[in-house]
Amino acid sequence: MTCPLGYFVHHQGRGHAERAAAIANAVAESRPVVLFCARDDIFPPLAETVSVRKIPSLFEATGHEDTGLSEVRTPPTLHCAPLGWPGITHAVATIAQWFDTERPGLFVTDVSAELAQLARIASVPCVTVLQHGDRSDIGHMAAYESALGILAPYAATLEQPARPDWMLAKTFYAPGVGIAVDPPARDDARKRLQLPLDREIIVVIAGGGGSGTPGTPLTLGARAEPETLWITIGAVEHEWHATAPGNLQHLGWVDVPELYIAAADRIVSSAGNTTVHMIAAIGRPWIVVPEWRYFDEQVWKARMLDRAGAAAMLDHWPSHAEAWLAAWKRAAVLESGLQHGLVDRSAATKAAAWLNGLIDRRKPGSAGTAMIGQGA
Repeated sequence: MTCPLGYFVHHQGRGHAERAAAIANAVAESRPVVLFCARDDIFPPLAETVSVRKIPSLFEATGHEDTGLSEVRTPPTLHCAPLGWPGITHAVATIAQWFDTERPGLFVTDVSAELAQLARIASVPCVTVLQHGDRSDIGHMAAYESALGILAPYAATLEQPARPDWMLAKTFYAPGVGIAVDPPARDDARKRLQLPLDREIIVVIAGGGGSGTPGTPLTLGARAEPETLWITIGAVEHEWHATAPGNLQHLGWVDVPELYIAAADRIVSSAGNTTVHMIAAIGRPWIVVPEWRYFDEQVWKARMLDRAGAAAMLDHWPSHAEAWLAAWKRAAVLESGLQHGLVDRSAATKAAAWLNGLIDRRKPGSAGTAMIGQGA
């Protein structure tokens, strides 16, 4: 019987679930896949041989925790490992039991440094997903060293400096895996959204992992360009002293963010993984303002986008009209070809082949014993 692939999926934001689904569906052509996640309602359509095993969250309290253990020191080899949490105990037991009964060929974690180390302790080969950020701490490095391979869901041109050679040697790049790469033309998108064809439009995108984009800087940008229509999608934080001009529309969460991106003449966004690659696939003058994330994940992604010439990074939101105009001047010279190069329409298929190769290389004499890390 073909050994299955296990896959832990973090339930915050959209990126983890979307890339996991894309890769799992591609792997499912060769072997069954089990996704372990605290939510089973966040995935795009899955293949018949892909199943979701719901487990308690590893990161959120349920009210049944032993509060008497809450102040026990966490060792630096771990990030989130509180004591006395029955939910975590049950989640780990579920995964460990599955390891024992199903004997998977590989376990992917996107992302949990603790589960990567659990797999290694359980003698199960693991692949850990690599995200941007300052992850040189002992906990992350233990996860990377424990892994058979490392999966980076971005282009090699966006790799940040100072990654050790041994990490890069076993890293596989899957640029933009999990996002749609066939966007409609600008006017087609506008017709579908019933937006004006003859007006310049700026779309501001807030990611799904934070509290939202501050609304006040957007009022300043919109007032500086009264003939341009500003549209925000996602969560926006409003302040009492910010009075929105008539050319600024807040739409909140939408079902088709890719249509709004395609309809835009210019883009402002956070640096979430899904957001970044959806914009890159379409290509527009682009300002990126990173949101706060653990380990400065978005800060580093935005830095690398700016360094690659794909986006104009701002360290903070503009506080006056001239700052907006200066940022747009930088964004105007970006090359869409550099943006398009950050997305590979075959990323999921290539990542699946790489994962299957890691499983096959365990067999004596297998052709899969060649290279561990390969670029997409």
